[in-house]
Amino acid sequence: MRLSLGLDFGTESVRALLVDVQTGEELASAVAPYKHGVVDERMPESETRLPSDWALQDADDYKTSTREAIRHSLELANAAASDVIGVGVDFTACTLVPSRGDGVALSSIPAHRNNPHAWTKLWKHHAAQPEATEITEIALARKEEWLKRCGGKVSSEWLHSKALQVLHEAPEMYDATDYYIEAGDWFVWQLTGMLQRNACAAGYKASWNKATGYPDAEFLANLDPHFVTLLDKLEGDVKPPGTLAGVITEASAKWSGLCAGTPVAMATIDAHAAVPGAGITEEGTLLMVLGTSACHMLLGKEEQLIPGIAGIVEDGILPGFFGYEAGQAGVGDSFEWFVEQCLPASYTSRAASLNRNVFELLEREASQLRPGESGLLALDWWNGNRSVLCDAELSGAIFGMTLGTRPHHIYLALIEATAYGTNVIIDQFEAGGVPIKQIVACGGLAVKNRLLLQIYADVTGRTIQLAHSDLTSALCAAMFGAVAAGVGTLDEVSARYTKKPRAVIEPIAAHRDTYAALFGAYKELHDAFGLGGMKTLKRLRALRG
Repeated sequence: MRLSLGLDFGTESVRALLVDVQTGEELASAVAPYKHGVVDERMPESETRLPSDWALQDADDYKTSTREAIRHSLELANAAASDVIGVGVDFTACTLVPSRGDGVALSSIPAHRNNPHAWTKLWKHHAAQPEATEITEIALARKEEWLKRCGGKVSSEWLHSKALQVLHEAPEMYDATDYYIEAGDWFVWQLTGMLQRNACAAGYKASWNKATGYPDAEFLANLDPHFVTLLDKLEGDVKPPGTLAGVITEASAKWSGLCAGTPVAMATIDAHAAVPGAGITEEGTLLMVLGTSACHMLLGKEEQLIPGIAGIVEDGILPGFFGYEAGQAGVGDSFEWFVEQCLPASYTSRAASLNRNVFELLEREASQLRPGESGLLALDWWNGNRSVLCDAELSGAIFGMTLGTRPHHIYLALIEATAYGTNVIIDQFEAGGVPIKQIVACGGLAVKNRLLLQIYADVTGRTIQLAHSDLTSALCAAMFGAVAAGVGTLDEVSARYTKKPRAVIEPIAAHRDTYAALFGAYKELHDAFGLGGMKTLKRLRALRG
């Protein structure tokens, strides 16, 4: 038995997927949650409360959870570690680990353990918005060319914003950090003993460019004279994702349960990994990765500098293409918020009596509504706006509420809002000269919520294909592991690992006119509250503190 192992690091857990390298069959997968999960309210080992918009993790959780996921997946596949011939890694980004020069995360050092700035800043840490705004303003004033490749705005989620926040708020922790490194690259470093950086995360989350590198020292000095030292903290060769990074060391074999000498591929971002994982290897196909958040990936042969598109990176997703990334910062998160915080007990009890979960009940009731029947329209900014406004300070809103409004009306409006947000992104791509010929969806929401996919098809007026695998990102990581092991080229491995779509969702023609009108109303609200003079949402956020 010859297997490749894909390690897929999500927001709450890591998944280990084992794939037969000859047939592409997914033999077993196992998930292990992170011990500390997402730290967003208080530090785990003290009474220190965190301000709003913080999201931290303990880097050591990645290692302990990985060992458990690998062990369990091998048991399920009735396989041994010696059967694994290659390992690939995908990870959320920008998930930023402050590290010592020897690879030890600062959060593991007792002297720093209770300092929040020593912990890993998860991708959805949005507390660096003031820094993101400052970076954007100075880059605009200086007419920095790199800004055009990230939509004209810097996100609070990205590396420079998070590092600058540390310099502003805890300069001693900034100075104690030898390297700021993406968690995916940090993990590969732990496995191989080699400090390297993947071009996907470097390009999309740290404004790196293959020809010009990172934003230069002169720019960084305009932010803060001491910030020029960030370039030293970004040392490490930048390599394309999926290429050979090194092999499992004797030390990492002990904690991972894998065999020393096993090849390891360079990491990539989880959402971007889903593109080849869904079988997309040509331009013109938009991939929607629908889960906690949403990422929208597109390949093109030419570089088009499109405002509001979060990243444009040559070879960032696949060699030979410009990879385009856009996204929505809150999709599944907003549905879960509604169910956990706003749903009356009567729905929970009724779902139990029908032997359903509450999401299934809401989906069933919402599907019985015709477009527009809820009377509601929502803005999908529960976690800020990633594309095309690139503004984490925006917040969600629901319009049209009456005493007749019911929970399934609100649930439907939240789903529709995310579909409208996706349609804004599609329009922006095409207006910028990057055509979309077809759409493929993947991710947990795409698999579990067919109503959502139908609404996306109806709102966009386009056919949507559902990727065959439930685990496209993990599958790509396993593909990269196989390529790193030398069993074939990416095209050859992809031909074995990827299958035909499991479903095709056509738009319902009778819904098109109503959804076109609703999308027009959404755009009016989107532009008024996001671009125009309506600063209400930001004033409310400021009052919240």
